[in-house]
Amino acid sequence: MANATPSRLGSVNGAVANYAEQNALFLKVFGNEVLTAFSENNVMADLHVSRTISSGKSAQFPVTGKANAAYHAVGTPLLGTQNIKHAERVINIDDVLIADTFIADIDEAKNHYDIRSEYSRLLGMALGKKFDEQTMRVVGLAARASTTVTGGSGGSAITSANSGTAGADMAAAIFDAAQALDEKDVPENDRYALVKPAQYYNLVQTTNVINRDWGGKGAYAEGDVLKVAGIHIVKTNNLPSSNVSAATGEQNTYAGNFSTTTALVFHREAIGTVKLMDLTVEQTSGDYNIMYQGTLMAAKYLMGHGILRPECAVEIKSS
Repeated sequence: MANATPSRLGSVNGAVANYAEQNALFLKVFGNEVLTAFSENNVMADLHVSRTISSGKSAQFPVTGKANAAYHAVGTPLLGTQNIKHAERVINIDDVLIADTFIADIDEAKNHYDIRSEYSRLLGMALGKKFDEQTMRVVGLAARASTTVTGGSGGSAITSANSGTAGADMAAAIFDAAQALDEKDVPENDRYALVKPAQYYNLVQTTNVINRDWGGKGAYAEGDVLKVAGIHIVKTNNLPSSNVSAATGEQNTYAGNFSTTTALVFHREAIGTVKLMDLTVEQTSGDYNIMYQGTLMAAKYLMGHGILRPECAVEIKSS
């Protein structure tokens, strides 16, 4: 009887010469699961400036100051004497951030359901959470930073004792933050406010925030708050709320005491991210599997986050 010719699901164009070729396509399924989980659990990726570099340890972000206008006196020459100031912000690449796990072959054989998809989802969630935690801390630090360009503006702080517990107080503080941004000529588009779920639902229950008869945005029944003072409201569990210490591997500053922070309001140009290696996934094959009788799964990225324009950030705090 002739041998069957199997359709190998993991091979590319039927290549089955070794273990790697036999399982080449299986990695892509795992990768897709991680990417999906990262996206679903990440809110900051599209809310700030991001740049990808092909090599190097850091990236430079040029920052320019403002120009002034004056009336021209007839007959006088224009000499171009106005000195527009320039500065820069440099964001470093942190050490590689990895979320990994190991699955023993014997445990996987005994298990009655697919665990790899669940593990891959959890790895993606871990990276997404870390990304949000670090970028949100940078927003808070930007609100406390001095100007980048001499003569410009630094970040702002709004103190509202009850902003963490009363929706009306939080709404009022967000209006104050909007005013602070307006007074620094920060564009009105692409403004966001990060709040924790408790503060978000306090806003939902504040009538003048969502009552459309009063020009509010949102729905009490749906538990939605769309905007306050023209600022998009973003609900997150990753808003910094403790005294955070620096960690080994961080090449940028993410540490600070955020124990009184109740919200962060910012424009997308407040902070930036530099990517040297975007989110990638790996699954071991070959000798490693034989040696350890199992599979190592890992998701990783190589990035860094930093302050760009402090004037675009406002911290709302209780004290």
